[in-house]
Amino acid sequence: MNTQTLARPMRIWFLLDSIIVLIAGVQLIVLADFTQLYFAWTITPALSAMFLGGGYWASVPLLYFSARQTIWARARLGVFGVLVFTILTLVVTVMHLDRFHLASAAPTALIAAWIWLITYSAVPLILIALLIWQRRAPGGEPARAAPLAVWFRVVLALQGAIMLGVGSALFIAPTGVAWMWTLTPLTGRAIAAWQIGIGVIAIHASWENDWQRIGGAMLGWACFGGLQMLALIRYASTVDWSAPVTLFSLGFLASQMVIGGYGWQRARRSAASRENSNTFIAEEK
Repeated sequence: MNTQTLARPMRIWFLLDSIIVLIAGVQLIVLADFTQLYFAWTITPALSAMFLGGGYWASVPLLYFSARQTIWARARLGVFGVLVFTILTLVVTVMHLDRFHLASAAPTALIAAWIWLITYSAVPLILIALLIWQRRAPGGEPARAAPLAVWFRVVLALQGAIMLGVGSALFIAPTGVAWMWTLTPLTGRAIAAWQIGIGVIAIHASWENDWQRIGGAMLGWACFGGLQMLALIRYASTVDWSAPVTLFSLGFLASQMVIGGYGWQRARRSAASRENSNTFIAEEK
């Protein structure tokens, strides 16, 4: 049976979404101090904006490398966690709609708010439709050619479970959970949506159990940890450095960078080995 390939509409979505999250990251990282003018809602403190922006920029490698794949099994890691994130973000938006710049006097903020609302209303439906389209594509599941090390799978799944737990607690009680700085209900739940979505991706990567399927996710995993570290350094005066949760978070972010970097390198070596093998087979023929 032939292997199921990545459908063209899904590939286009990966590319478009990588551009969208890149732009959102600019709004939230580069312009973190000006969300009242350039984002969908005013985010204070600015550290919260940059923390959210880190999630968007960390998604770029995952989406871009998914778009470059030809086999669906090597691209699908960029779908399910994103679907969970967008659904949760839509729920957060509806819950706190009064906080958004939907009637702002600033044109840039007004446009950003309406683009946000339209995007998160449409994307979950588009993704579900694309998944149905992809599922109907001919072909089957390929064999796992390069299984992950057992210790790596366990660590990755554990990291994902921690993010799911923290994200779920934040979503339920955004101002009642110990955090590194003061959160509002809206920003707390927005951060929770990222924690849950990325946690799903980590657990999914562990389940995929193939270095050739998780390269983009691992680069994004390392970027997420690194970008959040930079956010804490940039807005160090906002952070409660004496809080136990801060020490734990620093260790966790460092572990993300280590695990993500290691996973990315192993995935690259596996991909290079596959290409060399394919070249050898072609030359033999």
